[in-house]
Amino acid sequence: MSYDRVEVPADGERITVDEDGELDVPSNPIIPIIYGDGIGKDVSPAAQQVLEAAAEATGRSINWMRLYAGESARERYDENLPEETVEAIREHRVAIKGPLTTPVGSGFRSLNVALRKKLDLYANMRPTYHLDGVPSPVTHPEKMDMVNFRENTEDVYAGIEWEAGTDDAERVREFVEEEMGFGDTIHDGPVGIGLKPISEFGSKRLIRQAIDYALRNGRDSVTLVHKGNIMKFTEAAFRDWGYELAAEEYGDEVITEDVLWDEYDGEAPDDVVVVKDRIADNMLQQLLTRTEQYDVLAMPNLNGDYLSDAAGAQIGGLGIAPGANLGEGACLAEPVHGSAPKYAGEDKVNPTAMILSGRIMLEQLGWDDAADLVRDAVEATISSGKVTYDLHRQIEGGTKLATSEYAEAVVENIHELA
Repeated sequence: MSYDRVEVPADGERITVDEDGELDVPSNPIIPIIYGDGIGKDVSPAAQQVLEAAAEATGRSINWMRLYAGESARERYDENLPEETVEAIREHRVAIKGPLTTPVGSGFRSLNVALRKKLDLYANMRPTYHLDGVPSPVTHPEKMDMVNFRENTEDVYAGIEWEAGTDDAERVREFVEEEMGFGDTIHDGPVGIGLKPISEFGSKRLIRQAIDYALRNGRDSVTLVHKGNIMKFTEAAFRDWGYELAAEEYGDEVITEDVLWDEYDGEAPDDVVVVKDRIADNMLQQLLTRTEQYDVLAMPNLNGDYLSDAAGAQIGGLGIAPGANLGEGACLAEPVHGSAPKYAGEDKVNPTAMILSGRIMLEQLGWDDAADLVRDAVEATISSGKVTYDLHRQIEGGTKLATSEYAEAVVENIHELA
């Protein structure tokens, strides 16, 4: 595809997908990058520098393809999400982006959500693990080593709502109470109404991503997190479809928690993933009280939002929390945090979340050696006390670095560790 306002690197090669649906990655791939809004202009170049160093240290190269969304797109295209930005990510398969702010009256609820939907990136993956030296509010943050898979396209985030006081909301109320027979379920007066779609298709493909990840990475369990005790036809269905999928597609690679105790006395066989489920509010408690018992979580959209942020708090907060959106042969990595516009351009914020999101991107490329270098170098930098202002104010005897200086320190550690 040709692009009007985007330059395609001349030296790089495009990532493709083979006949089995797996990524075919050259040693010099073209990787689209959106810097994003606010602090994106600080953290994205920092992440680029680190990821380039890790690729070069392992005998590869990254050829960056700069794309535009949000403020930068308005300047260049006079719109927030140009179609050639979407098409470039679709064509090149693997990309990374900084945080985006959705302006009022833009036609989008969220630019981030719009990108996920347009590209059908249905699984939001958020690994949560503690790095030595990062301050944490819990006593044993090292017990947290969890990967959350959050469904990206359904649930209340599907955006099917009617505003209180509108004719449409009243028509929905009338339909629910009179035609569907729910009587006086809804209070009198103005009321906002929303729909919560959770499908078998959407649930199973998300849970399949979680189980496949657990099997590939030697993880012990996948926990389906739901509120099925109350929402029996949506969240309980999510749970049921998960167990159904495990039984239909994975054979003896997967067992349920009931089988674990009935047949194995609680000791799982090697190379088997245990599928279990927990009520969402109980799971929030168990994140703290039984952290080490949970490995991979699979959740509908809203539960995933809550649980991943709560898990991130235990290992130091969203400033270091990475994420990525996955689809069929596609990945768009992005940090969990927002755009924090008041700090934009000050060269002070922590780029670790963006860097570690890039680490997920490297794993999706199959460059595990480069990904491990990134993690180890980030940890070595932080544990030595070389940190940005947010962590510096929480530790004693550290060295406060600017965003760019921190990236340079991580690169130095990559060279030492390689």
